[in-house]
Amino acid sequence: MKPTEDSKLFDKHVRFHIYTHILKTGRPPTAEESARALSSPLLNIRAAYQRLAEGRALVLQKDGAIFMAEPFSVIPTPFSVEVGKHSWWGNCIWDALGIPAMLKEDARIVTSCGCCGEAMLLEVKDGLLLEAPGVVHFALPPRDWWNDVVFA
Repeated sequence: MKPTEDSKLFDKHVRFHIYTHILKTGRPPTAEESARALSSPLLNIRAAYQRLAEGRALVLQKDGAIFMAEPFSVIPTPFSVEVGKHSWWGNCIWDALGIPAMLKEDARIVTSCGCCGEAMLLEVKDGLLLEAPGVVHFALPPRDWWNDVVFA
């Protein structure tokens, strides 16, 4: 079923709530929490979560819970992003770099070399990635990421 203009607007509100919740708490809201916060029936929230997943803004677990809210990961990953006193997990280096870009904040990305496992620290200042040794490696071309986004 094609989303209506009303559902698109509702989905924007749900998505904004999800990201605001992640930024405040470090975790995504449950569907029940979103329903309470937005004074909306749970069925409508679950439908919005599904449409957002179909639009590649979210990755849902089989039970409908949020697993990824691009660029944030729900579970610890090798890409810890520190902004001020807060920290989040990026799903990959691309997403880790996307968090400070999205927030328009300076950040430290604590990670490790994918080849040798050596610790790496990347810093973003004034929207720019500061020079650091190493390379960013993408195992798959971006066009293939959504074939299995959890693996990519």
